[in-house]
Amino acid sequence: MVLKRLLKRMADPQPEYAVPPGERVYAIGDIHGRRDLLDQLLDRIADDDRARGPAATTLIFLGDLIDRGPDSAGVVARVKEVATGPMRVRMLLGNHEEVFLKALGGDRQALRFLVRIGGRSTIISYGIPPAEYDGMDFDTLGARLGKQVPDEDIAFLKGFEDQIRIGDYLFVHAGIRPRVALDQQSGSDLRWIRGDFLDYRGDHGCMIVHGHTITEAVDEQPNRIGIDTGAFASDRLTALGLEGRQRWYLST
Repeated sequence: MVLKRLLKRMADPQPEYAVPPGERVYAIGDIHGRRDLLDQLLDRIADDDRARGPAATTLIFLGDLIDRGPDSAGVVARVKEVATGPMRVRMLLGNHEEVFLKALGGDRQALRFLVRIGGRSTIISYGIPPAEYDGMDFDTLGARLGKQVPDEDIAFLKGFEDQIRIGDYLFVHAGIRPRVALDQQSGSDLRWIRGDFLDYRGDHGCMIVHGHTITEAVDEQPNRIGIDTGAFASDRLTALGLEGRQRWYLST
């Protein structure tokens, strides 16, 4: 039975995914505070984009700009800068940005969770000295954090999207709920899902590009592509490039 299913899969034509003619897309995986790697990868993308010739280029950030790495504030500043440049830039809200925004809105439970998932480095990157941070209770920390993070950074993060569709590709932070219509997906699934999405082998009707789940190398499957290569710990920040039916990868 297993052999029959395998032979049937091999016999079935594989779907071909494409972005619209004249467009080029780069998607960057989870950065997690590594401004140094982001700068390197943006340079490589710019070189690659020039070498491939004219196109309507879109740069997509898959979310989780912040936490864990040493310079979350610097990453946010750099992405804001890139968003005002000549290339079209779109950003997805990651689960870490979701928790950060809730904490900034006064949710103390979210602040406690933020600290557990690597938020200490984000808070320090916004100008709270480590020794001072270590001496604060959560009420004091929450009040101080609200003063440290610029309003323009908060407004910028609040403008991030839940999902982006370009041609046959759907870009999300974590994944989608299988067998649920794309316009019915919950924000929680788009930013947090793992097992039910990662283990699903069926066709989603498009190719899903996601981050959120760390793999040593690009995780390319018949129905999804994961490009979170654990930059904060591995020093590998990865981008997917797309044009027509072509697909390629850039990495630090």
